[in-house]
Amino acid sequence: MDGAACVHIVEDDDAVRDSLQMMLDSVGRDTKVFGSADSFLSTYHPDMAGCIVLDIRMPGMNGMELQRKLNDINSILPIIFVTGHGDVPMAVEAMQQGAVDFVQKPYREQELLDKISQAMEIDQQNRNSLQQRQVITEKMQSLTPREKDVMQLMAEGKANKVIAVDLDISQRTVEIHRARVMEKLGANSLAHLVRMFMAVEN
Repeated sequence: MDGAACVHIVEDDDAVRDSLQMMLDSVGRDTKVFGSADSFLSTYHPDMAGCIVLDIRMPGMNGMELQRKLNDINSILPIIFVTGHGDVPMAVEAMQQGAVDFVQKPYREQELLDKISQAMEIDQQNRNSLQQRQVITEKMQSLTPREKDVMQLMAEGKANKVIAVDLDISQRTVEIHRARVMEKLGANSLAHLVRMFMAVEN
């Protein structure tokens, strides 16, 4: 794991980069700074947590090109673009590509800090969801093939006697499988089971 969540600043202008880092340091945010998109990409790995504050116009690979590359490798790090006035159409396109927000230069510090806080919260929620999905998947892998069949039909809302007919087994056998499915998954209700099933399927 990459440790604590931090704000990854990708900005080619030294003065802007330093001021962003100082601002975030002043409110206790951990930061990592990169002078180019390439330098960020060279250190990227999927366990990075936090968010990216990304300049849209940079020499070499620009911010939008970096965003596309990160999308290609299924990065879930939220991106906040920092844009000049003339870059707003680009920023709108970046939002359509999945960026969580953008701020225009010159920006108000509090506005950017608020957006960063929101992005960090989004990242935490995304990672919790992925972690939960992984746990559920591992639990589902412990089910026997027949238990998986029963779970599928339970999630579809079918009653025991319907499941028995569909699988050509006795209703008592369905009840036994059903109890084992609930126990192995740690589901405390049918609704809970359905939510777990949907979390993995979606």
